[in-house]
Amino acid sequence: MRKLMLTFSLSFFVLALSASDPGMKKGTPDIVSLSVLEFNENGILFIGDSKGAAIYAVDLNDNKKSSNQEQLNILDLEDKLAGMLGTTAGNIMIHDLAVNPISQNAYISVSRGRAKWTSRWESPNDLEDASILLKISPKGDISEVSLENIEFSSVSLPNPVDPNVEHRWKTGAKLRSDAITDIAFDDNKVYITGLSNEEFRSAMWTAQYPFTSDLNANTLEIFHGAHGKWETASPVRAFLPYEINNQKQLLAAYLCTPLVTIDASNLTDGKHVKGRTVAEFGSGNFPIDMVLYQNNGKDYILMSNSALPLLLFDPKDVAEYKGEITEEVKGYLAGVKYTPRSGGGIQQMADFNEKYILATQRLPNGKLALTSLSKDRLIP
Repeated sequence: MRKLMLTFSLSFFVLALSASDPGMKKGTPDIVSLSVLEFNENGILFIGDSKGAAIYAVDLNDNKKSSNQEQLNILDLEDKLAGMLGTTAGNIMIHDLAVNPISQNAYISVSRGRAKWTSRWESPNDLEDASILLKISPKGDISEVSLENIEFSSVSLPNPVDPNVEHRWKTGAKLRSDAITDIAFDDNKVYITGLSNEEFRSAMWTAQYPFTSDLNANTLEIFHGAHGKWETASPVRAFLPYEINNQKQLLAAYLCTPLVTIDASNLTDGKHVKGRTVAEFGSGNFPIDMVLYQNNGKDYILMSNSALPLLLFDPKDVAEYKGEITEEVKGYLAGVKYTPRSGGGIQQMADFNEKYILATQRLPNGKLALTSLSKDRLIP
């Protein structure tokens, strides 16, 4: 019994040590907008603040291990949130969803701004700044999360897009809402995509974690087969780090849905980086989220979209594709293939547990559900 207790104590110490960040301080972070959420494996929440042009690492002290393998479904999520926040369901807008891999608690960033939605091309961050963080337990209990007097650290982005620059074709929108479009944590690095104030606006920043004052800043360029040209102004909308042929790549999706690989070894500070376009998944659409998950020991990538069904593709197919799209695509699809999966209205997604992916889904009756997608049923 004593040996068991000693083993448990040592395990707990190792977990606590691995989650610690010597740069954290206790206080209230000056977060302007909860634009993007992402957890690392130690339960640290990373918050991308587009308006503040900064990344925050937050310790929510949410480290009780859950072994839950059940699904979570809330069919009237906006109604429940409206009751909590003193507004109407039609004004509730969810900006992002992330799941703590330790506790399986889901976190959503929320604003009272959906009533402003007028265009299918607008994203939540174009309309309002998310200022509310909510936690949803694996049993469906919802509570508001305070960010006052917590342990946190932060790093500012160098040269983010100017707050006053108007979007070229989204009436009334400012480019600053896309200063941070997505973030991913991998191998003690935080990768951040968005728009810079450089001539070539599309950017990726790489920050070591725990944070230091030094970030690598890169501008990005890709060939967009549907548009038939090289582009530098459109930001990455969703991406994932993934090792292909023993080399770390960023698999990135853009507006009108080209899929691009970006060699992480090229992300040295100040370098202009060209991605390799490996697929065109269909124009007239923008990707919302990407999830890498395992089922029966095999990797899959699932992408949610504004106008297309769920897209499932095999990273092995990306690894085996030797070509590159550098000319205008004479058709709707090109390059790496995907499998369409049912799931109309799926928006934000996050890996939930061994059996399910958690997602928000706009149902045919107009309500927004928090729903669980079976990994077994997604397999083609």
